[in-house]
Amino acid sequence: MFRLISILLFKLKGWKIDPNFEPKNHKKFILVGGPHTSNWDVVYFLGALYHMNIKPRFLIKKDWMTFPYGLIFKPLGGLAIDRNPKNQESKSSTTSFMIDSFNNAEELIIAISPEGTRSYNPHWKKGFYHTASEAGIPILLGYLDYKNRVSGISKTIVPSGDIEKDLKLINNFYSNYFGKNHEQFAPYQPS
Repeated sequence: MFRLISILLFKLKGWKIDPNFEPKNHKKFILVGGPHTSNWDVVYFLGALYHMNIKPRFLIKKDWMTFPYGLIFKPLGGLAIDRNPKNQESKSSTTSFMIDSFNNAEELIIAISPEGTRSYNPHWKKGFYHTASEAGIPILLGYLDYKNRVSGISKTIVPSGDIEKDLKLINNFYSNYFGKNHEQFAPYQPS
């Protein structure tokens, strides 16, 4: 149902798909979505992805995957993770969880927003990069451009091991696109 609603809203609001469609030959990858400045991003980005026949997974607290919420989040692609600090060995356990998920799957796409929030945050979370590097998978860059009402996935980053260099490439890519609340998008700054 949500799939149909998001595709319908995507089309009714005049959004288009960028024809430079990147992920045709990738079975496993991190899908970075940005700029993430509004709750509407999820609706429009999923509408675009469904339209492109891409079914990403996303991390969600284990508690949100139980009844009744699980009826919504499981079909949307929720991937349950236990974020209870008592059950985690370290902060890197989310990254370890993603690496293990990729290593144990033949096909998997996990969608991530590096900002980790819709608010201004120049100190992006780096777990997505470490995951891609450790799992030996690419990072594909998806975007929503509210100014031109275009969405797509049009760049692939293969982690080089130089995280600062690669994050600057990702930042430069997103500097070309306008989020719904553009002033809330923070360019990456080293922490």
